[in-house]
Amino acid sequence: MKRAYLYVMEALRKNILGEGMGTPIEWLAKPVSVAIVLFARAITAVRAIWPESGMQTRRCVYFANHSSHGDFILIWTVLPPRLRRRVRPVAGADYWLKSPLNSFIGRDVFNAVLIERDREARKEDPVTQMTQALDAGSSLILFPEGTRNLTEQPLQPFKSGLFHLAQARPDIDLVPVWIDNLNRVMPKGEFVPIPLICTVTFGEALHIGETEEKAEFLARAEAALLALAPKRAGD
Repeated sequence: MKRAYLYVMEALRKNILGEGMGTPIEWLAKPVSVAIVLFARAITAVRAIWPESGMQTRRCVYFANHSSHGDFILIWTVLPPRLRRRVRPVAGADYWLKSPLNSFIGRDVFNAVLIERDREARKEDPVTQMTQALDAGSSLILFPEGTRNLTEQPLQPFKSGLFHLAQARPDIDLVPVWIDNLNRVMPKGEFVPIPLICTVTFGEALHIGETEEKAEFLARAEAALLALAPKRAGD
């Protein structure tokens, strides 16, 4: 029985996943990622809206509005596999390391760049963590608001992280992404998703100006993101 199990696992790894040798965790992470994509698509019927210039294929930083723990999953879901493989979400270590399951999903399935949000407990500089990921060839998903927006406002003021990252890597494309309806699919305090159609709208890439100050840059980035939000009745 054990030999048969090992044979099946090796066949899965080589013939279905198309990967070389890996750990059992790595074997499991791939089918779990596929299952998450299928589930997210089934629940949200998510649709990507691309800018006139088309889909971004270069290494970049996707920066988005943030209202749900599932936000980065929706962005990740609409990207084609060839891009998805090298996209890493930037997320809070406190949430994604709080249980073995969260750790497996955040660290092993999504390969997240995990940031320690408690400054006193922090051992690494968050901007350094992000630039190292970019320099290694990854793209990033970043939420400049810093925490989920549970207010009635469309956006919370951006934290300074996006500015410092743009300063550190001024040539990297910064792509605004507006996620619509996901907070209605997974309302706060609910555990069962409500099926609704979601959209993920990608804007044109922007870059920091050579002499652009923090306040000016963040205001421009916020405006670029808000410009992608769907217009509601009464707006």
